[in-house]
Amino acid sequence: MQLTHSYADNNLTEALRKLSHPVHLAAAGPNGNPLAVYVPSLTPEQLGNQEFCREIDIRYPYLGGSMAKGISSVAIAEELGRAGMLGFFGAAGLPFSTVEAAVDHLAGAAFPCGFNLIHSPHEPDLEAALAELYIRKGVRLVEASAFLALTLPLVRYRTHGIHRDAEGAIIVPNRIIAKVSREELAERFFSPPPEKYLRQLRDEGAITAEQAELAAQIPMAQYITAEADSGGHTDNRPAMALFPTIASLAGRMELKFGYTVRLQVGLAGGIATPTAAAAAFAMGAAYIMTGSVNQACVESGTSDTVRRMLAETRQADVTMAPAADMFEMGVTVQVLKRGTMFPMRAAKLYEIYRAYDGMDSIPVAERDKLEKTFFKATLADIWRDTHAFFQKRDPRQVERAEREPKHRMALVFRWYLGQAAHWAKDGDPDRTIDYQIWCGPAMGAFNEWAAGSFLESPDRRRVATVARNILFGAALLTRANFLRYQNILLPADFIIKPLEDIQIKEYLA
Repeated sequence: MQLTHSYADNNLTEALRKLSHPVHLAAAGPNGNPLAVYVPSLTPEQLGNQEFCREIDIRYPYLGGSMAKGISSVAIAEELGRAGMLGFFGAAGLPFSTVEAAVDHLAGAAFPCGFNLIHSPHEPDLEAALAELYIRKGVRLVEASAFLALTLPLVRYRTHGIHRDAEGAIIVPNRIIAKVSREELAERFFSPPPEKYLRQLRDEGAITAEQAELAAQIPMAQYITAEADSGGHTDNRPAMALFPTIASLAGRMELKFGYTVRLQVGLAGGIATPTAAAAAFAMGAAYIMTGSVNQACVESGTSDTVRRMLAETRQADVTMAPAADMFEMGVTVQVLKRGTMFPMRAAKLYEIYRAYDGMDSIPVAERDKLEKTFFKATLADIWRDTHAFFQKRDPRQVERAEREPKHRMALVFRWYLGQAAHWAKDGDPDRTIDYQIWCGPAMGAFNEWAAGSFLESPDRRRVATVARNILFGAALLTRANFLRYQNILLPADFIIKPLEDIQIKEYLA
């Protein structure tokens, strides 16, 4: 099919960028007969699922996911919230008082925001304390991440305040967006809360018998983020395979339990460009969630040194390394390998942990290397500091370590893994080689897309500007695809490039 009435006079590329205006073209059909070609208007807020946006009270289907130790900061939550999106504060790995201060700071904000509740199998009391904090402070939305199974604190949070309204509808004040990468976990979150936990909460007086009955009729999480290959905790799942599986499950679970609410699925992992976002929405994602790219923005709670390192990252510059919070279980996280030796050193620690029964069993030469290059202190000194830390945070860990030399070794090795994240976040110049920087291949994809534009510089990367560009570009690409579907070639000058906020505003006018 050939284009007979070219839009070139009025600049077709510019016409496509005016997202709120439809485009009409005249083309010649197969027999030379005139054929009308139409591209509907499509603005960023029309992407994804608008029902989800209304329920969460956001304008755009764009979420900034939780990044531990406050890397997804209060500032990120504020900027995304004011821009009509949703940001989660990264509470994992932070002192309880720091999380409480963040909750108090964001309390009563005129925009929606959420907080992270991460599964803590080695520190169940901390997980329970955070859940109680969120209940006490009236936090109505949490992102549940890294859960291997449902827990009592999570069920307690979800069911708190459940009741029927005057019309008899079940009202659940506390919402959960669960981030999962496995179908069996998604099934648990899409199911009602486990009966054993409801019974325990009822027996403890945390909920009434009536509330327990109501809770048996709701999903643990109405919303699930299918987490594909991402930074931090990840199963490295391909988005093209993972999302359709979880989305199909949502439909089956909705029918199985006869819910009165719709189960919604969003997509995270690998999303940092307009093309990736457009692909997610084309698959039916209710929303998209970003992570790695936000860490490189000026509002993130990390150091300028890390931001500069991330701005130089390519897609192959990431790898898997042992996780601090689940070290003994062999769980890994995806981190940056360019410019740091952390991945190799962390892997070496896990190798030693698997090979020996305790620190006293480590060969002298190996021990000397650890003390001089990894820890820069004796293992005895590190254990003294670790002992003091857990004596305040969780004395049971100390008691176990005194009985089990292998557990003591694990705690000491976890000291290095935990500190490596702090050294990066704080920008410690003496520990650059040991920085642990959670990062997925999406960071490299963003850098490749932003090369040569104002977003190439980390100093100009603002989280809302990046978000607006990703959404604007996704809508633009979707519009361009309407032409492709009608066998119309795009102009040679068609390109999706980063735009300043004022330019995006003008195109949306």
